[in-house]
Amino acid sequence: MMSRSPQSPSISCVIPAFNEARNLGAVVPHILETLSSLSDRIELIVVDDGSRDDTTQVMQALCAAHSEVVYLKLSRNFGKEPALTAGIDATRGDVVVLMDADGQHPVALLPEMLQKWQAGSDVVYAVRKTREDQSGLQVSLTGLFYRMVNFGNRVKIPANAGDFRLMDRKVVDALKSLPERNRFMKGLYAWVGFNSTAIDYQPLPRADGKSNFGLRGSLSLALTGILAFSIAPLRALTLVGLVLSAIALGYGGWVVGEYFFSGIAVPGYATIVVGMMFFSGIQLLSIGVLAEYVGRIYEEVKQRPPYLISQRAGAGLATPASAVGEDLPLERQEASLL
Repeated sequence: MMSRSPQSPSISCVIPAFNEARNLGAVVPHILETLSSLSDRIELIVVDDGSRDDTTQVMQALCAAHSEVVYLKLSRNFGKEPALTAGIDATRGDVVVLMDADGQHPVALLPEMLQKWQAGSDVVYAVRKTREDQSGLQVSLTGLFYRMVNFGNRVKIPANAGDFRLMDRKVVDALKSLPERNRFMKGLYAWVGFNSTAIDYQPLPRADGKSNFGLRGSLSLALTGILAFSIAPLRALTLVGLVLSAIALGYGGWVVGEYFFSGIAVPGYATIVVGMMFFSGIQLLSIGVLAEYVGRIYEEVKQRPPYLISQRAGAGLATPASAVGEDLPLERQEASLL
């Protein structure tokens, strides 16, 4: 890795938000204060993922008070991954920082991240030290997910690494060039590669309220990640088919041998019924797994944009043409055409 110029770069920070109105009023100024100490060219982009609370009113006040703040309101709730994509597409900084809106990502790590970037790292990502704030079931399922998604893959997704990270502009441009609609950002971060450095962190308590991303959301994201970055389920079905075929052939040979050499009659009704039910279950499971992959292909070929923006407010690092309070029509944004 080659060290970069000690001159402070322009910094873009992206924060996806869904019903975080009670947190944004405190989190945004806190992040702005830290970013301002690192560079005199900053922007903080908050992506409203179809919130149903007072997020719009809170963000309009923040945009009026801070010219560095940019507010992107999506036309509906698209999910965290598309919201992150919308924010990344809108950035203009030399480096891009991704953080959550709940205040759990410590801003005190930003200076260290920037130092490692200046030392030559293209990506600096934070890895959780512990998961004490999660239930035992969620911790076990998280560990199982990473084992499954990394099984047999050349590209390994770091375990316990989330969206809290700093990326160089060339990494951001690489992410913007990827055309997937079903986006699993943790996998995309790993897939693009580049020089990466991990740092440990302990999540802070939420500033207010409860997380909107529960077990159901985690399971849905895990399914998207496995289907997007692993063919392990398909390989498992192939292996199960081979094993069952071998067992069936062995059992058939044993039955025929017993009949001819020992004179034992072939087992009847119970064996047939149990065998049919078992193999029918395996077939339905296989069809279900295949259907999940085909469903993802169906969504990709429609080429719908991953998000739509209904409103933009704030200038940030944009040119003066992007005035504060500007409203954009519901149309594909430039990066959504990828």
